[in-house]
Amino acid sequence: MFVSGSDEHGTPIEVEAAKRGVNPKDLTDKYHALVTEIFRRFNISFDNYTRTHSETHIRFCQHLFKTLYEKGHIFEETVDQLYCENCRRFLPDRFVTGLCPVCGYDRARGDQCEACGKVLDPLELLQPRCSICGVEPVVRSSRHWFFDLPKFSAKLERWLASSEAMPDKVKRFSLSWVAEGLRPRAVTRDNMWGIPAPFPGSSGKTIYVWFEAVLGYVTASIEWAEGVGKPGLWEEYWRDQSTKSVYFIGKDNIPFHTIILPALLMGYDEELVLPWSVSATEYLTFEGRKFSKSLGVGIWLDQALELAEPDYWRYYLVKMRPEQSDSSFSFNSFQSAVNSDLNDTLGNFIHRVLSFIKTHFNGAIPEPGRTSDDDRKMLSLRAEIRDEVSRLFGELKMRQALDTVMLLAREGNSYLNRREPWKLVKTNRDEAGTVFYIAAQLVWSMANLLQPFIPGSAEKVIRMLGREVVGVGWDGILEEVRPGSRIAMVTPLYRKIMDSDIEEFIGKLASHHR
Repeated sequence: MFVSGSDEHGTPIEVEAAKRGVNPKDLTDKYHALVTEIFRRFNISFDNYTRTHSETHIRFCQHLFKTLYEKGHIFEETVDQLYCENCRRFLPDRFVTGLCPVCGYDRARGDQCEACGKVLDPLELLQPRCSICGVEPVVRSSRHWFFDLPKFSAKLERWLASSEAMPDKVKRFSLSWVAEGLRPRAVTRDNMWGIPAPFPGSSGKTIYVWFEAVLGYVTASIEWAEGVGKPGLWEEYWRDQSTKSVYFIGKDNIPFHTIILPALLMGYDEELVLPWSVSATEYLTFEGRKFSKSLGVGIWLDQALELAEPDYWRYYLVKMRPEQSDSSFSFNSFQSAVNSDLNDTLGNFIHRVLSFIKTHFNGAIPEPGRTSDDDRKMLSLRAEIRDEVSRLFGELKMRQALDTVMLLAREGNSYLNRREPWKLVKTNRDEAGTVFYIAAQLVWSMANLLQPFIPGSAEKVIRMLGREVVGVGWDGILEEVRPGSRIAMVTPLYRKIMDSDIEEFIGKLASHHR
């Protein structure tokens, strides 16, 4: 089950809506529709892509937090908060900016410093100012409800320490958080936009977005089960201890997935499964700089499609996935990945094989004859690569998995160059047929291994092989493309990106940013 959703609440939305003079719901409706359409265009196949302002999410979150309150995991306390006398409102989270007390970054937000990643309280900021009007706020008292996070310290430590699938860097970071001493965290905010708090006397308060948004994985599952007409089906995932739940995030979101979410689940219902693994990447930068919409640094996904097809971007972004360290996008590296990897290596091998069969074997997969050691080695290699890719998927090493699939394309080209079937077809047609029978098996395996990465290309290849596009599973990757089966029309998979294409695109970006 593959679920996600638009995170629609919290101060970023409310601040932006206030600046535009619009209702936050209108803003989230607009952008949820835009994001959903972009995912569709990029062939991202969620079982359910939902939103946190859905009735299902609101209902479940209020029920969960009321249950935590009744179990004694949430308590009430009056605290000091920043208040803008000009805007006449309290300033939670991103309603306030200032100097980070840890690294000195001068645009740190009231919830987290994006420069050093430190999670902050607005009162910790130095030289604070209102994000709406820029006025320096004053301190006033306000009543709030707190989640007793320290109560779960021992359980969290045991769970993290015993996890075998959690990446080492994620485990170390999370355990250090627990070792430093967890503090109670405010569940409520003085926001107008959000899920109304369900506690007695909490009228006018909303639930802090990072406490309710992480529950969206559960509510997306509930909504999915309701959508397929089996309302109880979500529990077969969330209550089965053999479930492996995996979360793909950026490294700045680690504590919300390894501390906050597990503690909420533990407090609410100990039978619910905790994260099996949190796959947290480092940062992707743009030509060495941080992406910034306000500064015009970066390419947005709807713009990206003006330069190249979805699979070009999908391939490159997995190839550049910052799994161990930060990586930087550049137009040169993107162009090289498309032209060298996709066009010259992958596309070239597939086109060579299928067009040769179309021309010299009347479009039918040839019958294999006697095989050489080299032939048998290639059949063994595809099985080895299938097994290695399966292992890497299990370890969530997507970048390495893609590199391994591409190895099959490179080896396939080398195999053709060694065997020289374009010469064999003139002197030993049977032997040439054996080579292209084996090459066709490699093409089939490649297409299916590439489906998660570049599904559009994979489906084209499968159809060119005259096959139906269906999920074949790991076993089906080694299924035989039988002799005599006919291939369909063969067309090139990719086109090269020229310098002029990039120059024109950069010009459009500059014009757009102006």
